[in-house]
Amino acid sequence: MLEVGTEAPDFEAPDQDGRTVRLSDLRGHWVALWWYPKASTPG
Repeated sequence: MLEVGTEAPDFEAPDQDGRTVRLSDLRGHWVALWWYPKASTPG
């Protein structure tokens, strides 16, 4: 768990088009992460 005010570690993840995006590429911009299970998966 990060302490309040701690910089988030850099990571990469695919965007909605399958392209890789790095958190460091978005420095200086607001970032919202939204993830959810794929449709038709159990649970």
